[in-house]
Amino acid sequence: MLRSVLRGRPEVRSCLSRCRHCRIFFIADPRNAGRENLGCPFGCQEAHRKEESTRRSVAYYREAEGKVKKRLLNSKRCLVVGRPESCVAATQEESGAGKFAQPGESGDEAESRAESRIPWSAAVLEHVRVVSSLIEGRRVRREEVMEMLWKVLRQHSMARRRRLDHLVARLHQQPP
Repeated sequence: MLRSVLRGRPEVRSCLSRCRHCRIFFIADPRNAGRENLGCPFGCQEAHRKEESTRRSVAYYREAEGKVKKRLLNSKRCLVVGRPESCVAATQEESGAGKFAQPGESGDEAESRAESRIPWSAAVLEHVRVVSSLIEGRRVRREEVMEMLWKVLRQHSMARRRRLDHLVARLHQQPP
């Protein structure tokens, strides 16, 4: 697929990059064209970020100042008896996520709730948006990308199955 895109849009070739971790090819943002140290948006960026965070944390807590701070944090953990009220309120708000608009709720709030059910990470959506913009030669909005992906997901597979089997498979992927 990538080769056909590059044949059709040769100016995108300058944005072609190779992940420094998994070594797959991907189309980077034009602002990052020519960089050699990029990670692909399919998990390598996040994995590298986590590894570096862990490395910095371990280095800090091995120093004298970090050891004192860690000792204080660990002693505070023993003092906590129950959860504070703010934690209980936050948990109740999270349990309402994924519902449709409720009376008195604005469209933006309903949209943010709907976005919480998106099965793709924000990095993958942004990558698809950038690549789509490069291929089409125009700015593609995030909403257009999400609509396109939902249309693709709605399509039935090529395997011959009964309608009921398709519905059951879809319910397993996205329970109500």
